Amino acid sequence: MSLKDKLMQDLKAAMKEKDKIRKSVITLIRSAIKQYEVDNREELNDKGVLELISKQLKQRRDAISEFEKGSRQDLVEEAGKEIEILLTYLPKQLTEDEIREIVKATIEELGAPGPKAMGKVMGALMPKVKGKADGKIVSKVVKELL
Repeated sequence: MSLKDKLMQDLKAAMKEKDKIRKSVITLIRSAIKQYEVDNREELNDKGVLELISKQLKQRRDAISEFEKGSRQDLVEEAGKEIEILLTYLPKQLTEDEIREIVKATIEELGAPGPKAMGKVMGALMPKVKGKADGKIVSKVVKELL
């Protein structure tokens, strides 16, 4: 079953269960997919859908930090619930230790001399962890190890 079909089934289930947050998150994902397909005149495959979900996840994480600055705990909790829902559609996320191992291997593979090679390391690393790890965490680990 494709990811789009799963989203549709989950949307129907959320509507039946009257789960407003899940319904709104899935609706936003589906509208982002539709918008992309209309704009680019191409059908999205599962990989493209995962990229859109990752973007939605990043937006929610960024929003949480802004909500915390504004002391809006109600919005922080809502965004947290939305993140949990989005994570169910993504592959299992890597832990920081797993990311650290992948970064070490990539640095050794490239023979990166130091902080100046960060762009090169990140370029080689991101395809390996795409959709499985947050870019901010990966960047932080690369800075530490270089």
